[in-house]
Amino acid sequence: MSKLKTALVDNRGGRWVPLLLAVGLTGCSTYYGQLAVGQLELLRLREPIATIIESPRTDPQLRQRLGLALQARRFASTTLALPDNDSYRVYVDIQRPFVVWNLFATEAFSVAPLNHCFPIAGCVAYRGYYQQGRARGAAAMLRSEGYDTLVTGVQAYSTLGWFDDPLLSSMLRWEDERLAGLIFHELAHQRLYIAGDTAFNESYASFVEREGLRQWRTSRGLPPVDETAQRRYAELSGLMLDTRERLAELYASDLDEAAMRAAKRAEFMRLRQAYRQLRDGAWKGDHRFDRWMAQPLNNASLLPFGLYDRWVPAFAALFEQVGGEWLLFHARVEALGRLPADERAQQLEVFR
Repeated sequence: MSKLKTALVDNRGGRWVPLLLAVGLTGCSTYYGQLAVGQLELLRLREPIATIIESPRTDPQLRQRLGLALQARRFASTTLALPDNDSYRVYVDIQRPFVVWNLFATEAFSVAPLNHCFPIAGCVAYRGYYQQGRARGAAAMLRSEGYDTLVTGVQAYSTLGWFDDPLLSSMLRWEDERLAGLIFHELAHQRLYIAGDTAFNESYASFVEREGLRQWRTSRGLPPVDETAQRRYAELSGLMLDTRERLAELYASDLDEAAMRAAKRAEFMRLRQAYRQLRDGAWKGDHRFDRWMAQPLNNASLLPFGLYDRWVPAFAALFEQVGGEWLLFHARVEALGRLPADERAQQLEVFR
């Protein structure tokens, strides 16, 4: 559900390899050390997609998927005005379902995330780990200190243009249209990223993904996307956000700890009941989110919701205002990004 935006050093002048090696070799057991080692491994394993496609040893299904990815990659730059570089023109088989695992955490009686700040990317509501065991170990340590935690796998992330990001085997788990949309989403982060404003960044990239996918399908003579899944995710997100608001009010109250813990449990029971009613009623038995709801729910489980779509309606309105011209749209979004955070949010509220 979320994307790790971690860029360690500048590779645009060719200076990043020694720095990454220094971090990785002297501190591979540290958090930054594992980031350096993981990123170096991806860089080492990259292969040009064109070369893989031309090889007679390439599996025909892989050749087809990679060919489609290159088509989407060209469409992203020629039609959506997204960066034209070598990102997603190289491939890495990571031989695991996720490239990183993100760890979210909150205090026991708070819905505010435990933020983490990084060079370039600014402050975000999670930490990313290249090994699932490391993420789970860090989560266990936080839980022992009384925090609520969530560990969730991520199929792709952007280094914001500081590296040529590869297409990953984990991304190929998605169907064709979802794969194209993911490429559009990640390239949008390369086009614009405002340090410390996750909702702005993710909503912008999510709008580019959705509108880009709509135009991509039209260009290929395909019917419009079935919006049922998107609508139902929005309804699930609404349940989560409502729960978060009620919990915020609860945690601001003067209840004693025992009473607050009981009320917290009751809120998550209420959430599960509301989900079952929605699933078995309006959704007519659609069980697509059952696995998510079956896990232990806590404050951290609510954090990813709202990060990716809060401002999507505002960006859609802005896109319509500029007549669907991508260059004008990106320029207007970049102008918003230069505003102070409070003023930027006010402008987005007007559009929404």
